Amino acid sequence: MNNRYDVVIAGAGPAGGQCARDLVARGYDVVVLETESEDEFPRQSNKSTAGTFPSMMASFGIPDDVVMQYTDSVVLESPTDHYVQEQPGAVLEFADFKRFLVEDGRDGGAEYLFDARVTAPIMENGEIVGVRYNGDEEVYGDIVIDATGPSAPLAKKLDVVDLKRENHAIGIEYEFEGIDIDRPGFADLNDAMMLRLDHEIAPGGYSWVFHTGEDTAKVGLCYLQNEHHSRYAKDGHTVDDYLEHWLETDPRFANAERLEGKQHRGSAHLQLPERMHTDRFMAIGDTVPTVDPLWGEGINKCMQSGRVAAVAVDSCLKHGLEPTAENLEVYDTLWHRDVAPNQRKRLLMTQLLYLAPNERYDQFMADLHRLDEETLAAANNGNILALAKLFDIDDAPLLARFAKQHLKLDQFL
Repeated sequence: MNNRYDVVIAGAGPAGGQCARDLVARGYDVVVLETESEDEFPRQSNKSTAGTFPSMMASFGIPDDVVMQYTDSVVLESPTDHYVQEQPGAVLEFADFKRFLVEDGRDGGAEYLFDARVTAPIMENGEIVGVRYNGDEEVYGDIVIDATGPSAPLAKKLDVVDLKRENHAIGIEYEFEGIDIDRPGFADLNDAMMLRLDHEIAPGGYSWVFHTGEDTAKVGLCYLQNEHHSRYAKDGHTVDDYLEHWLETDPRFANAERLEGKQHRGSAHLQLPERMHTDRFMAIGDTVPTVDPLWGEGINKCMQSGRVAAVAVDSCLKHGLEPTAENLEVYDTLWHRDVAPNQRKRLLMTQLLYLAPNERYDQFMADLHRLDEETLAAANNGNILALAKLFDIDDAPLLARFAKQHLKLDQFL
């Protein structure tokens, strides 16, 4: 290994891995530094529910052999009702998926350095020129990219991101066998990804069951640790306690058994990015952060952010331009246009969704049943007229409470 490259990427997750793939396909010398050891990768970072859509698979050339189960529908549940939307999807084996990105990037010419904990930027004349890892080891690049997620050791020290505690979401997931996938009184979860809105199970968040074949599934929950969680939370309960409560009280799990070694924990931040780049530097993926705040979809968003960062690199280096903040501005432009358009609206929709009580979630299911698919699609995209059709006069107190909290929006975002 040499110590000078066109691009240095910290983090071998979906964003960093895809950015490396795109860059080596354009002929650039790339090195990816990953904290974990190669023989265990990605044991510590195997944290995603790994639900995604066939469009992501096709866009990024992801092979079928990393898919645990293709699904046909998305199910939304409230405490007493449910709604089924036909929507093709895919539940990935996240560890296999991440290993594929590494192998494919290597096949294209990227170098991967495992057991390499990035700790700080190397600065010259006020600009980043490389990174320091494992104490005193150094590697240099024309452009440096932070794809390490919320830890963000480079982006934080360069004042590019400011991840706020009140926007921090935590989650836990297990994989089970012996689940009653088609329990009477519940939605049929065969070949489905289910999201449940229920403050008894995930106060200020949501829980899920992603079918992975036969009687197996990924089961978990997550929530933001903010005022919405506090409103409905039980004193002293942890995220583990809420999952145990669901497992003990939902009859679908009466005979379920955990699969050994299949526990995943993760975290992400839900907020608007303030900055995403500076001279010779970009932050991508969950470092920004990039996850969709409303439904938690992160893989496709992270892959897209890695791709548009690669476009920004190419726009500079292939023309011999200095990678100044101004010349890398195309990254921000493409991120807001292609990766996460309407992010502010989706954050507002998220805030309103988690503010609603359980009774309103039951009514929400009825609202979904009475509206046509075109209206629902428009509402999901933040269309105000479509969103208005989801409310009636009984929602006045909820909307008033939301308006009051909206005055503190800067704190939320």
